[in-house]
Amino acid sequence: MTEINRRTLLRGVAAAGLATAGLQGSAAASTTARGRVPRGAISIQLYTLRSLLAADLEGTLAALARIGYRKVELAGLHGRTAAEFRAILDRNGLSATSSHVGIDGDWQRTLADARTLGNRFVVAPFAQFATAAEWRDYAARLNAAGKAARAAGLRFGYHNHAHEFQPLPTGERPWDIITATDRRLVHLEVDLYWAVTGGQDPVDLIRRNRGRILQFHCKDRAADGTFADLGTGTIDFPRIFAHSREAGVLEYIVERDTQPDPLKTAQVGYDYLRTVRFKCR
Repeated sequence: MTEINRRTLLRGVAAAGLATAGLQGSAAASTTARGRVPRGAISIQLYTLRSLLAADLEGTLAALARIGYRKVELAGLHGRTAAEFRAILDRNGLSATSSHVGIDGDWQRTLADARTLGNRFVVAPFAQFATAAEWRDYAARLNAAGKAARAAGLRFGYHNHAHEFQPLPTGERPWDIITATDRRLVHLEVDLYWAVTGGQDPVDLIRRNRGRILQFHCKDRAADGTFADLGTGTIDFPRIFAHSREAGVLEYIVERDTQPDPLKTAQVGYDYLRTVRFKCR
């Protein structure tokens, strides 16, 4: 997602809560070991299709199911309750295994909604602060949120953008403060586009955070730095995916923040993840 829109989203999401069902973790790992993305590990961030969902929620979800998706990641409930949204997902054979949620507000209500939705993961999608002290305070809140999520049977993570990799006035990077949280309570959802835009080599991020990157946001980058459909840009996904076992990845989530044709983006992304091959390391 774009950073400005993430802030707008959080205002609505914080009170909405979110959720998902089980991932076939061991099966996913064994298939990934053979150098392909397991179908059961493929998901899509619904922010990608927000304009279509606003106009026709059920029809858009049905279209995703026809493409082949079985899992989605939520970014708000589009005016429905958690139970109502879960019922629509169920009718279309979809599971919301992950949700982007704000940690402010009634966190216990958010976690309860996540369980209703069937989430396995809940993820903080955006944060931005001017000072290292503010980031450290936020990191402490991430630990507390993760502890409560774990008690509720959920995994809690943080999703990066590019600014976390830029030095603060003290020389510290927000990314280093975030990754100093308790890895048992806070996993990483690495957005590959934003990591590359922030000047990072995703393979280096994996090596420094082995076993902690449970989710990838799979978003491609055109030569001019703009967004591109998955597999049509400049990011070397096979090289990154070769380290999936080392990372600990359980979900490969298609996303594109802005796009002329959301369903085409969804189709291209799904097809790419189904056909991409790589040599596991």
